[in-house]
Amino acid sequence: MTSGDSSNSTVPDTVSDPVADDAKKEDELAGTEATLFEHLAELRTRLIYSLVAIAVLFVVCFFLSDWIYNFLLQPYKTAAGPDQIVRLIYTAPQEFFFTKLTLSLFGAVFLAFPVIASQIYAFVAPGLYKNERSAFLPYLIATPIFFVLGAAVMFYGVMPLALRFFLGMQGGTGENVSIEMLPRVSEYLSLIMTLILAFGVSFQLPVVLTLLARIGLVGSDSLKSWRKYAVVGVLIVAAFLTPPDPISQMGLALPMLLLYELSIWSVKMVERRRAEKEAAEAAQNP
Repeated sequence: MTSGDSSNSTVPDTVSDPVADDAKKEDELAGTEATLFEHLAELRTRLIYSLVAIAVLFVVCFFLSDWIYNFLLQPYKTAAGPDQIVRLIYTAPQEFFFTKLTLSLFGAVFLAFPVIASQIYAFVAPGLYKNERSAFLPYLIATPIFFVLGAAVMFYGVMPLALRFFLGMQGGTGENVSIEMLPRVSEYLSLIMTLILAFGVSFQLPVVLTLLARIGLVGSDSLKSWRKYAVVGVLIVAAFLTPPDPISQMGLALPMLLLYELSIWSVKMVERRRAEKEAAEAAQNP
């Protein structure tokens, strides 16, 4: 009888203990607890590192501002043609200098993004479980990749087409009347910076939706049912973020719609992996 009682009380090795699992998770965070002032001190340190990186790169970009501005003129040169002289103007003595400052800050933040992202990850990682850190890291890597991809689509595809559309309006409206496009240096920089940010942020759509699917806030079926609303929303966003010409608007809208479809596929993959994991856990713990 004694042996029978002991055999009945034995727990199989494959059965997981929820209490033990919770204790294991707590052990992962053991030693990472911090007071509010310690969190604020850590945040201040991460901000200082990020600001130092931006300041150093700002100085570097300011000395290279002429080269950077000439690089940003490539879509204009492509639209104007290889034999045309690209002319820009500034109407105030200090305008080009402040344009260089703006360009230097933009370039510094753009180049310092890996440092900023690493500091964000270093700040939040101690408060995450091991599986959460492994799930968060791929999205941290994918964010700059999709941002650069969106900027490249705008820079090499949409921007030259839009500028060619605007340059096509040059000509005359009557006798002895000539209309020529002479953009200001600040306005051109503002336009291309706005489009870089718009395309870069818009291309984060798969990253955001996949991350929301990982935490269970969206599903592939709901995204499919929202498709018609997404089309309308994408067209509205494209109309607000791009110049009032159909080329640049469709140049942003079409990639965003493709990215929405890619997001549905990505969310479906997340759901499939989650279902396989749950099935494996159910098989181990009948």
